[in-house]
Amino acid sequence: MIADSIARQGRWFFRWRSYVLLGFAPLALMVIMRPEPVEVQFGTVVDTIYETAFIALAFLGLAIRAYVVGHVPAGTSGRNTRGQVAETLNTTGLYSLTRNPLYLANAISCMGVALFLQDIWFALLMALFLIVYLERIIATEEAFLAQKFGEAYRNWAAEVPVFFPRFSGWKAPELPFSFRNVLRREYSGFFGLIAIFFALDQSRELLTENQTLVDMDWLAALVFGAVVYCVLRWAKKRTRLLNVRGR
Repeated sequence: MIADSIARQGRWFFRWRSYVLLGFAPLALMVIMRPEPVEVQFGTVVDTIYETAFIALAFLGLAIRAYVVGHVPAGTSGRNTRGQVAETLNTTGLYSLTRNPLYLANAISCMGVALFLQDIWFALLMALFLIVYLERIIATEEAFLAQKFGEAYRNWAAEVPVFFPRFSGWKAPELPFSFRNVLRREYSGFFGLIAIFFALDQSRELLTENQTLVDMDWLAALVFGAVVYCVLRWAKKRTRLLNVRGR
């Protein structure tokens, strides 16, 4: 049955969601081996503005994740990959506008990275993949939530769109924002985005422009991200500084 096939694919994507986008690495390498179209056509100033805009878009996705994570209780909206986890049903905050704000945030970040590469076909392929990928993961997760929360889930799902947010019906988050919870749960995503942009930009400089020296601004950003990652990982694993009761 088609439904069973979608469910199996959704479980597979959910299990490997931290790695599945690495399949785009060979295509990205092919793209960055060509000169930057924006720089060739419009010059370095416009190219810098273009790249900055899509770096900002990618970090906007991370900021949306941070806002969601800062308000959710423990046992929800996690980065777990082995199976579905939901101790409670989130229906307030951004969950009152879309049922899947974290996947929306992830899609924004992915498209920011894809558009940064300045290849329309790569960006379109990423968009098409995200449609298939997220559809299957969301279908799997929603089946789990419907089974666990029953009528409460169905009533919420009847009012709130599955992905693209509505702009009415806002309900304030039940819990106050916890910056420590964000630091504990999102530090890897922060460093990951910096590392991706560093690798893409510097690889293109090396492969297409024969620039063997590392850009110091990019290097400083990478070092900063690495320091933040190491400090927060140590704090999470070795201390209770980032622990927040009920989160």
